[in-house]
Amino acid sequence: MRIGALLLTLGAAGVLAACSSSPSSRFYTLGGTAVAPVAVSSAPASFYFELAPVDVPQQVARNQLVVQSSPAQVSVLEQERWASLPADEVRRVLSGDLAQQLNAIDVYGTPYPDSARVYRVKVKVQRFESWPGSQAVIDAVWSVRGGASQTVMTCRTIAEERVGDGYDALVDGHRKAVNDIASAISAGVRSLGSAPAGSSGSSSSKQTAPAILPCPPSGGATTASAQ
Repeated sequence: MRIGALLLTLGAAGVLAACSSSPSSRFYTLGGTAVAPVAVSSAPASFYFELAPVDVPQQVARNQLVVQSSPAQVSVLEQERWASLPADEVRRVLSGDLAQQLNAIDVYGTPYPDSARVYRVKVKVQRFESWPGSQAVIDAVWSVRGGASQTVMTCRTIAEERVGDGYDALVDGHRKAVNDIASAISAGVRSLGSAPAGSSGSSSSKQTAPAILPCPPSGGATTASAQ
């Protein structure tokens, strides 16, 4: 009996030791990096924007980091995880970047004055690739529509950031790529704001087709027309 009890105790201790030695998960977020803080002001924003929920490819729509080991093979890392789903991470950072760069407010899902000028922004990520020790790539199609007008801009931005070793560097690369895309969208909003107002169709019985504007040049990323 004593030998059996001893073996049972040793077995339980071995199980506890194995559990305590299992690797813990690490969580990453695209927020909290070196971006200048937005100045606090009680003055009303010059205009608003609505950033709709962001679409990402299904293969990366999970909490685990998905990294490329070759062009045709990926690895799902159980211990390396996003703090929230990648679509939410990208949208949150895009919203903050656009608000800062445009001195505007994201009013998606929030009431706002009927007379307010609102730009509607939609982003669809076509590629979200993580190459450890090499690069972070985000390929996104985005559109901006100028409120009640029918003027629309649809563009594609490919942001590629070189990264060092480690997953912290990889996540930081994606953060910079999102910032590049936000800069391209901000340039699009400014271009749309300076364009002549499009016809809303209210002055004519014939419906007017949306006016399409060319994509503005961007700096750190490649932006082209998606028409």
